[in-house]
Amino acid sequence: MSELFEIIMILSFGASWPMNVMKSYKARTTKGKSLGFLVLIFFGYIAGIISKLLNTAYMAAFADKWYVLFFYVLNMCMVGVDLMLYARNYKLDKMNGVL
Repeated sequence: MSELFEIIMILSFGASWPMNVMKSYKARTTKGKSLGFLVLIFFGYIAGIISKLLNTAYMAAFADKWYVLFFYVLNMCMVGVDLMLYARNYKLDKMNGVL
């Protein structure tokens, strides 16, 4: 049962990241974004992935539960893209004299 709630959490986060990435891409500014928050979430996903890889019960059933790890990695990649967009937008802010 706990796995079901973990999947719901991962899918909820996963649904929100693409919208956040598109917003960052279109906004072309860092206003309203927190670098600290993005980095914290990114490392949180890394910790979640490591936790899954070190969990012997999960790894023993990996063939049946691979999708959980897949969504952790997918979400981490989306946060990584948002971090890259933050760097791009930071440079754009500097060029436009916003910072």
